[in-house]
Amino acid sequence: MDKVIVKRDGRVVPFDRERITTAIFNAATSVGGSDRATAEELAAKVEDRLWHSYHRDAIPSVEDVQDLVESVLIHEGHARTSRAYIIYRHQHAQARAARQDRFEATDNIPYKKIYEVLRWNMNHDCETVEGLNRIIDSGGFPDLIAACEERYTKEVKACAEKVIARLPDVRMVIIAGPSSSGKTTTTIKMGETLKAHGYELVAINIDHYFFDLEMHPKDEFGDYDYETPQALDLDLINQHLADLMAGKTIRTPDYNFKTGKRTLDVHELSLGPKQILLIDSLHGLYAKMTESIPAHNKFRLYIETLGQVQDDEGNFMRWADNRLLRRMIRDSWNRNLKPMQTLTHWHYVRRSELTHIIPFIGSADFLVNSAMPFELPILKHKLFGHFPEALEKFKNEPKRQDAYIRARRVHDFLQHLRPWEDDSAVSPRSLIREFIGGSEYTY
Repeated sequence: MDKVIVKRDGRVVPFDRERITTAIFNAATSVGGSDRATAEELAAKVEDRLWHSYHRDAIPSVEDVQDLVESVLIHEGHARTSRAYIIYRHQHAQARAARQDRFEATDNIPYKKIYEVLRWNMNHDCETVEGLNRIIDSGGFPDLIAACEERYTKEVKACAEKVIARLPDVRMVIIAGPSSSGKTTTTIKMGETLKAHGYELVAINIDHYFFDLEMHPKDEFGDYDYETPQALDLDLINQHLADLMAGKTIRTPDYNFKTGKRTLDVHELSLGPKQILLIDSLHGLYAKMTESIPAHNKFRLYIETLGQVQDDEGNFMRWADNRLLRRMIRDSWNRNLKPMQTLTHWHYVRRSELTHIIPFIGSADFLVNSAMPFELPILKHKLFGHFPEALEKFKNEPKRQDAYIRARRVHDFLQHLRPWEDDSAVSPRSLIREFIGGSEYTY
């Protein structure tokens, strides 16, 4: 078996003794040492002790390796180097603590967070369609609902507490994420925590900054594109944000979605001493939207359905497909759009997300997972019947192949999942109520 270790983000990587040598050598040079050969000898002893401590199937972690480095340095009589190494390790631990809710996103994928989500699902036996079916059959579905809600609520509360810890520097909270990720409910719940500490979120409605509809581009189907940030008056947004930060009163526009027209200077807005400006927008992390505000005055939250549920073939439900299902329901009662219309429009949503939203996930200060494993059986009950129709309707339409492929993927994932008809166990304060209706919150 190759020698591997587990990094802090959960990835398993090849063991590299040279990294230990370098760490020991750097600690030694900080106290006047200059002998790399000694560092190499000590690193070899660390490696020898490490692999004698772990049996064939066990994988040590980075922390395990660092503990052994300290032990070897002390045992071999290098007390000063050991102290320097301990200080170095402590400083790096402090730095990690300062950015513990920041995350690395390789190819826009936050692997550490995904690993945490998968572990949670596995601990609750809901990481597969088969597991969800077992929970339903055993009568444990209401308990799963409660557990999912508790996890999400704790996560949002932790985010709000991070904002409070950075006051008074933070003047603006940006809540961003792709369509139907649950930004509105998350905003409301964050506001509840902030209010308990004497602070209030004051929203600026970015939707009012749309240009007149006639200025939006159309596609070959005659659909307007609301999904691009260029559909917004970014110059006016930045002017108004700067004025608000300077203590001025502004008048935002009003946009009428029925007429596709906006009226300037309508809604008066200002910030009080304990009020924090809120931007709840798909494009909140798009740099040009808030470029007039210094970075230290902004707290950026990214929310996404980071679901980790597999079907019988080992395919994970795609995050975007999860959100598509949510939006198909919400559009039907909130925008008077048929689910099929949402499905055919979704490629515009995805194109904008992939260009203007998802690439900025790594710039956020906090990441909230809004995926609820229990929602999938509920969403199946409400929507599954539309997918056979979509497959039949679009399979031979060249211009609707995106809708066909997406419908096929969702259909195949959901087909063996038990539907859940009774959503009475879902709290009226649940994020899922934002999409299926019945929420006590006003959207």
